[in-house]
Amino acid sequence: MIRNRTTSRMWIVVVALATTCVTALADAFDELVRPALQKHCTKCHGKNGKAKGGVNLLELGSSELLRRKPELIQDLADVIDAREMPPETEPPLPGATREHLLAELKKLLHSSVSESAILAHTPIRRMNRFQYNNAVQDLFDIQIDVFALPERMMREHGRYFDPVTGKLPDKVKVGSRPLGKSQLIGKRLAGVNPFPQDLRAEHGFDNRGDHLSLSPLLLESFFRLSQSIMSSHDFNSRTVGIWKEFFEAPEYPMKEHVQERLRPLLTRAFRRPVEEKMLSRYATQVWSQIQDGTDFTDAMKGAAAAAICSPRFLYLRDGAGNGDGVEALTDIELASRLSFFLWGSGPDDDLIEMARQKRLHEPAMLEEQVDRMLRDRKLKRFCDSFPSQWLQLERIIASVPDPKRYPQFYFAKYRLSMHMMLEPLLLFEAILVENRSILELIDSDITYRSEALDAWYKDQGKTKSRVRPTVVDFARTQLTDRRQGGVITSAAVMTMTSSSVRTQPITRGAWMASVIFNNPPEPPPADVPPLVENDKDTAHLTIREKLAIHRKRADCAGCHVKIDPLGFALENYDPTGFWREKYDNDRPVDVSGELFRKHKFTSIVEFKDAILAEKDRFTRAFAKHVLAFALGREITAADSPALQKITEETRKAGYKMHALIKQIVLSKPFRLKSNAGKPESSH
Repeated sequence: MIRNRTTSRMWIVVVALATTCVTALADAFDELVRPALQKHCTKCHGKNGKAKGGVNLLELGSSELLRRKPELIQDLADVIDAREMPPETEPPLPGATREHLLAELKKLLHSSVSESAILAHTPIRRMNRFQYNNAVQDLFDIQIDVFALPERMMREHGRYFDPVTGKLPDKVKVGSRPLGKSQLIGKRLAGVNPFPQDLRAEHGFDNRGDHLSLSPLLLESFFRLSQSIMSSHDFNSRTVGIWKEFFEAPEYPMKEHVQERLRPLLTRAFRRPVEEKMLSRYATQVWSQIQDGTDFTDAMKGAAAAAICSPRFLYLRDGAGNGDGVEALTDIELASRLSFFLWGSGPDDDLIEMARQKRLHEPAMLEEQVDRMLRDRKLKRFCDSFPSQWLQLERIIASVPDPKRYPQFYFAKYRLSMHMMLEPLLLFEAILVENRSILELIDSDITYRSEALDAWYKDQGKTKSRVRPTVVDFARTQLTDRRQGGVITSAAVMTMTSSSVRTQPITRGAWMASVIFNNPPEPPPADVPPLVENDKDTAHLTIREKLAIHRKRADCAGCHVKIDPLGFALENYDPTGFWREKYDNDRPVDVSGELFRKHKFTSIVEFKDAILAEKDRFTRAFAKHVLAFALGREITAADSPALQKITEETRKAGYKMHALIKQIVLSKPFRLKSNAGKPESSH
C-alpha cells in the first residue's frame, strides 16, 4: 500500500513537471519565439503567400504546432545558429535575441523529441562488400583478402598499424591504389570474384541500409561466391587459421565431432548463440554426406559455404521489438552494432560472451570493450573505411591537372595524387591510434609525407625525388608553417576540388560545408551556365570577380553566401595544392572573408583560427558523420539531444578522439532501436 502511494505521488510529480515544462515553452513561444520569427523571418516565409523552401512560419501559431515538427525546429536552429538567416540583405537578429531564440528552439526540440520517443528506424540491410570480406576473413581466420577491394585506398605493408602501442611509427610503408587500375595489388584468394561495388549515399557512407538491399539475384550471387571461396586452391591449411580445428578430418569421424565443430563456427557466423534445431540441421546434413562417401573436409566446406551465404550471416538487422516505440537493443544486437562500427565485421568471442552474460549493455562494460577494440589491429578496418568516405577522397581518382602546366604531377603511368591521398589518411590514423584531439583534423603540427610529396609541397616537384608507384615510404613530418597541417589544406583536398586548369572556390566551399560542417548545400539550379574558360573579356579579373558576376541570380545568392567564404579562403592553394600569392594574370589572391558572419579572416591561418573558435560546431558536425557511419542510417532531428551530449562530453575530455567514439557508443541512438517506421529525413 505504501509503495503504491509512493508510486502514485511520483507520477503526480512527473505529470506536474511535464505540464509546467509545456506551459513554460508555450509562454516562451508567445513572448519570444513567435515575435522574433514574425519580425525577422516571415517576409520570406509566410507573408503575401511567400514560402521560400516550402516553409510558412505564419502557419505555426502555437508552440504545440511547432513541437509537432522536430525537423523544422532543427532546421530553424541550424540556420539561425550559422547566421544564414536572416539573409545579409535583411537586418540581423540582435545578439541577445539570437541567443535567447536559439535556447528556446533547443528546448522545443528536446521537448518534441522526448514526447515522440521515436528514433529513425535502421532498415534491415546486408553487409557491404568490405564488411563481407572482413567477416569471412575473421570467421575462418584467413591470412589474406578474400577478394580485391579497390575501394580500400591504402594498403598496409610491414604491419605498422599496432594500436596497442598507442603510437603510429615515425616511418611507415604503405601501398597506394594505382590510379587508372581497377584494383589494389595484394594477395587474395585465387578464383574468387566479389559482387559489384556498393553504392554510396550522396552525403553518406556505403553501409547505409537504404542502399544495401538483397535481391534474389544478389542472393544467388552470394551462393556462387561462397562456393568459389571454398573451392579456391588458396583456401587451405596454410591460409586458413581454423583449418585443423574445423576442416581437417579427425582420425575416427563421428557425428558428435561434426556438431562440436559446427557450434562455435555457426555462433560466430550468425553473431548469436546458434539454436539447437539449426545446429542439428547443419550437423545432420554434413554427417549424411560423410556417410554417403563425401570427404570429411569437403562436407565441412559445404556447411561453411551454406553459413556464409545464409541470410543470418548476410543480414545486419535489429531483432523484432515489442510495440511501435523505442527500446534497448539486446546485448547480442549491441555486440554486432559495436563490432561492425569499429571493426567492419562480426563480434569476436569476447563480445559474444559478454552479450551472452547480458553484461555488454552496462556503461562500464561498454567502455571497457571499446577500449579493448581501439587497441586491436582490426581497428585498421575503421581507418580503411570511414575517413576516406568522410573526406570524399575517391574524388581524387578523377583529378587530372593539366600535364602542360603541371608535368611533375605525372610519372611513368602514375600520378602524384596516389601519394596525396595517403597523407590525410595517415594523419587520421595517427589521431585515432594516439588518441589525439579531433581538432588536429583542422590544424595539426604533424603530418606524414613521402619524399615525392614533400618535394611537391616545397617546390612543386622540381627537385627530383625517388618515386615508387605501388609501395611508398611515408615519414612523420613536424610542421612549423600553419598554412600546412590538417586535412583542409592538404594537397589531396585542394587537387580533388579543382579543375584541370583552375581552382573551383564553389566546389571547395561545398566540400567544406559538407565535410567539415556537415551542412551540405542544395544542388545548384540546372540552368546555371558554367564559367567560360579563356575568355578575353574577363582575363584581367580574379576568380572572385568572375564569380561575383556569375552568381547575381537571386535563387543562387542564398547558398553562395554560405559556401563562397569557405571556398575563397583556400584560394592561396593552386589546382594541385601548391601555395601561390598571385594569379596567372598577376592579380593578388584575396582570401578575406567572414565565417558565420562573425569571424573575420584575411589569411588561411586566420581562417583555421575562425574554425577553431567554433570547436563545438566542428565537433558536433564530425560526431554526426561518425554516428551516421556507426548506425548505417541518416541522422534526424530525433538524434539531436544525443549529438549535443556527445559534443559536451567530448569537450570535457579535451576533444580527444577516443572520448568521442565512446560517447557515440554510449549514446541513446547507438544503444536503442526504433520499432516504428522511418520519420521524415533531416535536411
